[in-house]
Amino acid sequence: MIARKLGRRKTNESLRMPPARTVGPHQPVQPMVAPPPTGSMIPPRRQSSMSSTVAAASASRRVSPIYPKMNNNNNNHQQNQHHRKYRVSPVKTTCSRSVSLERKVYKIVLTGGPCGGKTTAQVRLATFFENLGWKVFTVPETATILLGGRVKFSELDTEQSYIFQRDLLATMHQIENTFFNQASAIKDRNVLIICDRGCMDPSAYSSPEDWQRMLKDLNYEEFDLRCSRYDQIAHLVTAADGAEKYYTLANNATRSEGVSHAMELDKRTRSVWIGHPYMDIIDNKNTSTFDDKVNKLIQVVCDRTGIRSGDRLAKDSKKRKWLVSAVDWKNFGKFEEFDIEHFYLLSDESNIQHRFRRRTQNNRSTYTLTSREYFKESKDSIETRMNVLSRDYNTYANMRDKSRASIYKKRRCFMYGNMYFNMDIYSDPLPPQANGNHLIFLETYTTVVKGTPLPEGSMPPFLTIEKEITGDSQYSMYSLSKYTKVANKNEFAGADKYKDD
Repeated sequence: MIARKLGRRKTNESLRMPPARTVGPHQPVQPMVAPPPTGSMIPPRRQSSMSSTVAAASASRRVSPIYPKMNNNNNNHQQNQHHRKYRVSPVKTTCSRSVSLERKVYKIVLTGGPCGGKTTAQVRLATFFENLGWKVFTVPETATILLGGRVKFSELDTEQSYIFQRDLLATMHQIENTFFNQASAIKDRNVLIICDRGCMDPSAYSSPEDWQRMLKDLNYEEFDLRCSRYDQIAHLVTAADGAEKYYTLANNATRSEGVSHAMELDKRTRSVWIGHPYMDIIDNKNTSTFDDKVNKLIQVVCDRTGIRSGDRLAKDSKKRKWLVSAVDWKNFGKFEEFDIEHFYLLSDESNIQHRFRRRTQNNRSTYTLTSREYFKESKDSIETRMNVLSRDYNTYANMRDKSRASIYKKRRCFMYGNMYFNMDIYSDPLPPQANGNHLIFLETYTTVVKGTPLPEGSMPPFLTIEKEITGDSQYSMYSLSKYTKVANKNEFAGADKYKDD
């Protein structure tokens, strides 16, 4: 139960939100396909049963290894064998540890300003995952390829510049699709695709009008390019910001930016990815060498993919969380806003927790299944995430843990200074343990340890912070969603070793 109640929205003007604004165009999502968890009533299905939206996207999305397309000439025995492999009892409606994919395809974008270390980091990240047995594809930077062909911006007029940027985006999209298709053909191991920049980056070098024109000409939509095409965005801050002595133009023949221009481009490339659900900023703070910066990158990728790296990497950046008591909405600044729904699934095992999320903007949604496994011996846990199809929503909804309510909130993603923040505003119907309060949480990842104030000027001035709640289990979604009078025999064993969700 929340120890200190916040005022209800209807009685506190500072907590009243303005109407959510519309942010750009939208597009059908291209999610990774997840298998049914044990106990799911989703029958094995043929690839040909995809909806028209998903079928249209199949060129740039891997094919599920769980539901391979069947040849019409296959005999009944082969088909029955395939179906028997995944058939489960129709009365079982819980999830278990086998929720993870037989193999994983993970797509990450390395972006950032000039001389952020993307090219070197791409190689180091690839080597690390190859050493773990993954197949790794490294997608080259399209701009470097094209500019290496003696294209000079100084010689281009306005229309020629637009045509170049449009064709660069189209080329990047197709090159990536080639690697995505190669990854989908690999059946025997996990695949990591590391993209040197992604399809939102050209918008940082174009006017808003030209960007919208590009999207229309190429029949692309911003929601897909930003939110659902890639699993993770890692922004490597330029060496011109915090590591000036390492800034150089020597390692890229097409680079011409000075220090001040590099910092401006860094900010612009960072801002275009605001709103991606898994964006990490790899800055130059607390890094005495470039190796430290690369280790920070590898660590955040390990965290997102559920790899337990042990003490091989220094984990400097941790999530911190605060309770917000008031917001100056008029001075909030640029943000991306999403409607979020979470609900927990029943589990066969007390050390396994499953959570389903629907994330919506402009009536377009992405769906994610998060699984957390708790290890009693080491008293820690790992998380894995996978995107699932919209058509699976109702099946997962039927597997809800009825001892917990669904969580509804609006999430604002924004930058303040060099820090990336998420602000969650809980909305009706409120979770049972919120006691009628429209809670507002602020969170970020930082190397500043819990309980220590952020550097002066780092905390957004338009927010009034009541207190820090990092690691306080009563503010976790798992605790807030609990119905007092409804029991669940398999409460998550790791709940008391709370890790912010």
